Amino acid sequence: MGTGKEPEIQVTNRSNSNDMHRRIRVIDSHTEGEPTRILVEGLPELRATTILGMVDELRRDHDGLRSGLVCEPRGHDAIVGGYLVNSPDETVDTGVIFFNNASYLGMCGHGTIGLVTTLAHLGRITPGDVRFDTPAGLVRARLHDDGRVTVWNVPSYRFADSVVVDVPEFGRVIGDIGYGGNWFFLVSDHGQDLHLSNLETLNRYTTSIRRALSEQGITGAGGAEIDHVELFGPPQRSDADSKNFVLCPGLAYDRSPCGTGLSAKLACLAADGKLKPGQTWRQESIIGSQFEGSYEEGPQGILPAITGRAWITGDNILLFDDSDPFREGIGA
Repeated sequence: MGTGKEPEIQVTNRSNSNDMHRRIRVIDSHTEGEPTRILVEGLPELRATTILGMVDELRRDHDGLRSGLVCEPRGHDAIVGGYLVNSPDETVDTGVIFFNNASYLGMCGHGTIGLVTTLAHLGRITPGDVRFDTPAGLVRARLHDDGRVTVWNVPSYRFADSVVVDVPEFGRVIGDIGYGGNWFFLVSDHGQDLHLSNLETLNRYTTSIRRALSEQGITGAGGAEIDHVELFGPPQRSDADSKNFVLCPGLAYDRSPCGTGLSAKLACLAADGKLKPGQTWRQESIIGSQFEGSYEEGPQGILPAITGRAWITGDNILLFDDSDPFREGIGA
């Protein structure tokens, strides 16, 4: 584990077993349909002293663990994983590094809701506030008495509006570039049918947009890759303001309304004067689940608050056999 003070939430990844890498304990959950897998025992000890340094170390020295946890045959493309790490920041309860089938994430909204629910399942927290150190910055969350979780995300903002990208097969697409802990290209005028029955076309459309953004050198701040594409349309639920479809970095679609994507959406709404501070925006996902979002003004963009719920689906021991040719995942 990383150095620094032991957090209030004790991280118990260390193991004295000679086969530490072969027996991994994970807690599985889903947040409004999107799966999260939190590793709670079995992470190798890390030498880095900052959370960004830990990400680099994991990528360099232990990336097979990431792919082995979330890729087939133990996982699938939609799973987001999370490592609990000992943060050097004495103001937080624990550090967390989220990852998926492609790489590591700056933040993950649905994953944080799943993490809070996981910690409650383990008896490590009770209803109240908890603070996390993430690669994107400090994140605060609250477990409510009824099981819902509110996440106060990192500062979010619109980087550019009405950006034009020429997409082969689909033509000219106009969208906003927003940041909510990850980078998004947000499109409202797209002409696509946002229903699960249209999933193949939606995947092809958003994947084409993402490829075109890369090929045309369209990025976020500092040349950051835009690795999420988010489409918006009219809701089906009577209690929702909008419905979305979100393409994630590993080319899976988000079953939840996407917490970092909703943060970026709130930033765009705020920039356009379409949503006031404290006003609630209800975002429906492609499968019909929902997050509630609101924001406060901040010195560097808005400060989003995202509320949803997660459910525990498993408390599992995963085995990593040295003789298994797919020990580190298929396609890793």
